Amino acid sequence: MITKQIQGVAPLLQVFDMPVAIGFYRDVLGFEVAQASGEGDDVDWVLLKLNSIELMLNTAYEKPDRPSEPDEQRIAAHTDTSLYLGHPDIDKLYSYLLSRGMHLKEPQITGYGWKAIYLLDPDGYLLCFHWPTE
Repeated sequence: MITKQIQGVAPLLQVFDMPVAIGFYRDVLGFEVAQASGEGDDVDWVLLKLNSIELMLNTAYEKPDRPSEPDEQRIAAHTDTSLYLGHPDIDKLYSYLLSRGMHLKEPQITGYGWKAIYLLDPDGYLLCFHWPTE
């Protein structure tokens, strides 16, 4: 079947402030900017990579149309989007993220038996870092 050749997935998230979003994903989580629509952090689109993960960020507004503050109704819908990322040492990741100023609840065991921590990115998207318990 031809669809068996489909490879990978790269979610696209709409962000309000690209330099802030890049700072979070690159400087806190360790993603690298693989491609961008321009030079520097103040661009409209980026492709980020970390190990086998690809994630695209796009500005929600073109620069001339960007309001001074995020639209709260728009951002409220971001909680409907979650990214689940694997990490083999949730406790160590938890400590690291706390040291970077992230606000997190302590790791917990999910209903499906994995240890997890949850974090909102700067645009309100939910990130879950989880790993199977032994």
